[in-house]
Amino acid sequence: MGGGSSASEKSQWEAPSIPARRSTTELFLVDTNVLLEATDERRRFHSACVRLLETYPQLRTSSQVIREYLAVATRPVTANGLALSVADALENVREFRRALRLLPEEKPILPAFLSLLKEIPCQGKRLHDAHLVATAVVHRVRTLVTLNTRDFEPFASRIATIEPPDLTGRD
Repeated sequence: MGGGSSASEKSQWEAPSIPARRSTTELFLVDTNVLLEATDERRRFHSACVRLLETYPQLRTSSQVIREYLAVATRPVTANGLALSVADALENVREFRRALRLLPEEKPILPAFLSLLKEIPCQGKRLHDAHLVATAVVHRVRTLVTLNTRDFEPFASRIATIEPPDLTGRD
């Protein structure tokens, strides 16, 4: 978002200073791709993701999502990253944390994760998705905001998914 012209300024997201316009008590867990989309102005759903972060005070995230964000944000563009400096990526995380509440990683998450894997076998990168679902289940968050709804179809009995434009009403 930023108003400057340097690449790092264009990739920085700033938390809103306006009050939330929507009020609901439903909690939403935000997936990594929403934060990446909000960071990169060139992405298709950038505006919807920024609007989501500016509008919904009941958004939550996890330290897993923050780790994944930092990994992708600091990777080179040639490796499907954003090529941000660590300092810029950390500044974005600081701003995101103003808009998102961080769910604690508690002891029950590991047993919930392992139990979920027995029910819904998965491997490789899908393990990250399963862990995010286990985090949501433990914290009683019923909806995940993601741009990868298909990735979470195997977990539909545990969590609903919604894309940012469907919450904000626009692309």
